[in-house]
Amino acid sequence: MKIDPQKPADLSAQIAQAIRDAIVSGELIVDERLPSEAELSDQFQVSRPTVREALKRLAAQSLIRTQRGATGGAFVNRLSFEDAHSLQITTSTLLLSMNAVSFDTACEARYALERACAPLSAERRTADQLATMRAEIFRQAQPGLTDEAFCASDVAFHRALVDGAGNPVLSYQLAGAVEAMQPLMNMITFTARSREEIIALHTRLVDAIDAKNGSRAEHTLAELESYTRGLGRDVMATRIKATQGTGKKNGTLKTG
Repeated sequence: MKIDPQKPADLSAQIAQAIRDAIVSGELIVDERLPSEAELSDQFQVSRPTVREALKRLAAQSLIRTQRGATGGAFVNRLSFEDAHSLQITTSTLLLSMNAVSFDTACEARYALERACAPLSAERRTADQLATMRAEIFRQAQPGLTDEAFCASDVAFHRALVDGAGNPVLSYQLAGAVEAMQPLMNMITFTARSREEIIALHTRLVDAIDAKNGSRAEHTLAELESYTRGLGRDVMATRIKATQGTGKKNGTLKTG
């Protein structure tokens, strides 16, 4: 494990990257004890506080864990999909918010991934996952449910569908697609969408999953995608029209 002291990058970040690379490559294996802070300080020719900061970075990513006592120290952690789940959501949310991803692009990616889960979910879903989907549909139909609560229920419904595929890799990948993209899509379409229409599509979707009819589930998801993308286009067109009207009124033309 080496770093380049001449590089402008933060030395602690370089050390964290070097240790991370060693973990990924298998040079450092799960449950292996890392060298002590003093040993790492000598190895990288940096101060112990710099090493300590690097270890904090790795611990924040759940790549290492620390133990106290005579046999303590820093150890390579076994990263679970559950541990990585929140990181995936955070990263996906940042990518969507910082890189001007279009509404259509987000929808295309999210539903393409979710349709891949539909046949597997129809085949493997558990009774609890079916019950969760039906419970969320019931919740969505309650009068007086706030938009925030409806959005949360929407995410929970689709998360149960994805988890029904019984594949942790797919569930991890879809964490970003569903839990990061869904709030973005809901934020754009909540003023225009029909809850009744969404509930009807959700009901048809869970009925298909319940009947173990993967192709019908895929088709219903395609309908939901079409409905969602249509709402997005309508909302955007209305906003552009309103902005142009404001621009004309002020003597300038604003196109958003």
